[in-house]
Amino acid sequence: MEYTNLGRTALRVSRLCLGTMNFGPFTDEADSHAIMDAARDAGLNFFDTANVYGRHLGPGATERIIGDWFAKGDGRREDTVLATKVYGPVGEGPNGRGLSARHIVAECEASLRRLRTDRIDLYQMHHVDRSAPWAEVWQAMDMLVAQGKVLYVGSSNFAGWHIAAAQEAADRRNSLGLVSEQCIYNLLVRHAELDVLPAAEHYGLGVIPWSPLHSGALGGALRKLADGTAERSAAPPADGLVRDHRERLTEWEAFCDELGLPPAHVAMAWLLSRPAVTAPIVGPRTMTHLTDAFACLDITLDEATLARLDEIFPPIGKGGPSPEAWAW
Repeated sequence: MEYTNLGRTALRVSRLCLGTMNFGPFTDEADSHAIMDAARDAGLNFFDTANVYGRHLGPGATERIIGDWFAKGDGRREDTVLATKVYGPVGEGPNGRGLSARHIVAECEASLRRLRTDRIDLYQMHHVDRSAPWAEVWQAMDMLVAQGKVLYVGSSNFAGWHIAAAQEAADRRNSLGLVSEQCIYNLLVRHAELDVLPAAEHYGLGVIPWSPLHSGALGGALRKLADGTAERSAAPPADGLVRDHRERLTEWEAFCDELGLPPAHVAMAWLLSRPAVTAPIVGPRTMTHLTDAFACLDITLDEATLARLDEIFPPIGKGGPSPEAWAW
C-alpha cells in the first residue's frame, strides 16, 4: 500500500479510501466487518462514512456497523484514520440538518456514540450550508477540536469559492481550517478541474474523489451488460448513464482492451495520476470489489495514454482551471 499526506497536514493516509456507504443497506454486518478486516490487512488505513448512511435502515446504521467493528479491538481503531460527515437530515425537526453550531455539535456526539470512539479524525461538512455564517461553523468546529473530539475538518461537495470563503474565515480565527475536500471527480465528470481542484491546491487541501467509476459506468458497463454479468450497471442511475454516454463508453472500453487493462483499473489509475488527488474512494459491496481495486495502485499511465483519455473524455472547455478553460 502507498501512503501520502492528507493535504498540507502531517497525517499519512493510504492512496485508496474505503467508502462504507454500502455497509448495512447492501452488505450485511458480517461481510462489512470482513471487508474492513481485509482492507486493514492490506494496509488501507483511511475509512470514510457519514452520519446519514444507512438508507432504508435509517441514518446512523453504517456508523454503528463500523463502531461494532472497532469494538472488536486488536488495534482496529488505532490503525484507522476515520472520516465521517455532518449536514444531512437526521430528524424531522427544523434543526435536524445543516451546519448550525447546534447541529454540528449534536451530530458529532451522536457519531462518536455510534462509532464507539472518543474522536473523529476527519470531520467533514457533507455540503455547504448557505444559511450558516462561517463564524458560527468554525466556532463549533474549533470547540470540538479543542475538546479532542475532532482532529481535522474537511469539506465535501463545496464549490471552489466556498473552499476559499471557509478557509479565509478560518485563517481569521487562526484555525487550521479545511484540510480536505471530497467531491465527485472522474473521467466523465471533470467539473472539479475548473475551480475546486485549483482552490484545494492553493489552500493545501487533499482531494478525495467520490464515484470514481461514475456509478459503475466506467467499470466496463457495456461489456457486462452484453455478457449478462451487469449488476450495478443495469440499475439506476448507471443504466441511464450508460445510455447517455454509450458512444464514449464504447470507445473507452475498446481503448482499455488495447491497453490490456480492465476499465475500472484504468479509471482509478487516472485519478491517482491527478496532482491534487489524495485518495479516491472505493465503495465495495463485496470482498471481490475491494481486492480488485488494489490492482490500480500498480498501474502507471504514460503521457500518450493520458492524452488519449483526454480525447475520449475531453476536459471542460479548453481544459485546466478557469478562467483559462473558458476565456483567454
